[in-house]
Amino acid sequence: MNTLVKRLRDGQDLMLEITKLVGENHVQAGIILSAVGSLKESNIRVPIIDGAVKYINPTNLEIDNLHGTVSVNGCHLHISVSDIDGKVMGGHLKTGCIVRTTCELVIGVLDDHSFRREPDSDTGYDELAVT
Repeated sequence: MNTLVKRLRDGQDLMLEITKLVGENHVQAGIILSAVGSLKESNIRVPIIDGAVKYINPTNLEIDNLHGTVSVNGCHLHISVSDIDGKVMGGHLKTGCIVRTTCELVIGVLDDHSFRREPDSDTGYDELAVT
């Protein structure tokens, strides 16, 4: 496994920067190993219930956890964050999560795999396909 390491700066969009880094490095299969930092704005999709899509947008957050799969063929990332009272919340990372101060990002690149997203008739979503 190889790694990509990048420090994101204040004002950068976390999802856009991950997508950009993955694209610039032609990552076919990768995983988030670490992401330490904070967000001033967020756009997090919480679970879809009965087809209803909902987003939460808390502000001034610590990134407690970021994990998931990344590829030039699509990313699937979940984030957990905490607010100034220590309340933890999370869901799917979407564009609109804006770094506050810094985010130290480490991505592991799996050289022997390729990730794609393919329609799954059982779930109705594009799901991970591995080669």
